Amino acid sequence: MSRLTKQAEEYLKALIGELEIPKTRYEQAERSYKALGEWFHRPESSISDYDPEVFVQGSFRLGTVIKPNSSNEQYDIDCTCVLSGLSKSDLSQAQLKALLGTEIKAYRIAKNMTKEVQSKQRCWRLEYSDEAQFHMDIVPSLPNGQDQRVLLEARSLDASFADTAIAITDDQTRNFGDITDDWPRSNPKGYAEWFKARMGQAFTRRREQVLAEMRAKNAAASIEDVPTYRVRTPLQSAIMILKRHRDMMFSENSTDAPISIIISTLAAHAYNDEETNGSALIAILDRMESAIKYDGEKIIIPNPTDATENFADKWERHPERAEAFQFWLKQARSDFSSTMILTEKRRIARVLSDRMGNELTSKAFEKSDAERPALLRSATTASSTGAPSVAFGEGPRNPKKPDGFA
Repeated sequence: MSRLTKQAEEYLKALIGELEIPKTRYEQAERSYKALGEWFHRPESSISDYDPEVFVQGSFRLGTVIKPNSSNEQYDIDCTCVLSGLSKSDLSQAQLKALLGTEIKAYRIAKNMTKEVQSKQRCWRLEYSDEAQFHMDIVPSLPNGQDQRVLLEARSLDASFADTAIAITDDQTRNFGDITDDWPRSNPKGYAEWFKARMGQAFTRRREQVLAEMRAKNAAASIEDVPTYRVRTPLQSAIMILKRHRDMMFSENSTDAPISIIISTLAAHAYNDEETNGSALIAILDRMESAIKYDGEKIIIPNPTDATENFADKWERHPERAEAFQFWLKQARSDFSSTMILTEKRRIARVLSDRMGNELTSKAFEKSDAERPALLRSATTASSTGAPSVAFGEGPRNPKKPDGFA
């Protein structure tokens, strides 16, 4: 196991603190999707008889949301609405999307929201005020657990997450307007459970720590009262850092940037219950290619809840995106291996400035330096000579093909 300096670990902790969104943002997201769910269940609702369930998915559910690069950017709250009282034999994707859209548009009017509801490829976008700085994407969906289990078991694939699978709408599919069993599939609940399992004992330990803090203020608090967003594990922290590093590297060309689901999936596979943020980050970068497969024709990053889905499916049509991923990973390894051996936090901030953003790295330095005793802050910082090294393994990596992934 590579060793990292204490100063680097302290700086990373401060950096993650600056990347974290305020807990009020999580609370705001929770209030928003719950309010929409209540609207769908009101007596006058055209979908209340279909038992609508609204839940958050994506980075808000995984606890890996990061602050936008600027105040002009919005938080993207991804939600799903499952109508459990309907099935794929009852209506088409187009009809389901229209059904849900009617209620979302009525909600906008009732809540005096000025911006029109937008129809996106897979969802409806509900725009909140500029001051709120977020929008909500709601994906219409139906239960698909039984069909998913049959599909996976017929191919002798893991079906342990099948029960929470859903069928979703996508207006780019050729049968969007037809009543058919062939719908796009997803499983955000299953993915979140897989991700939680990958966090390992770290999640349990951190959750108990948060509970202890809550009980110090409220003796009646129980483990069920601990919101997932209050728990911060090394895996989540590493993903947050890597996402910001990605955002900065591809700020001029976001089209080819590695997508968050690929970063999160590969990081979760690579994480091995490392205890600190720094050790997790370095270990993840070292092993990040371990879950990438090559079948002789294409690169595959399987969805851990549905092995028939390839998160890297667009790489076949756009090989430049595969190259961009390899370029980004190489740069991330270089940037963090060179900084995690340093003993001067100011120097760490300076080295990472271009890769993470000057304002972010400067604030992290100020925060981490302010936590040191005054006597230590005024003392001469120890030299980095002889600092323990961080190096990535030189052994063979998978997949072996194509060139650039060796």
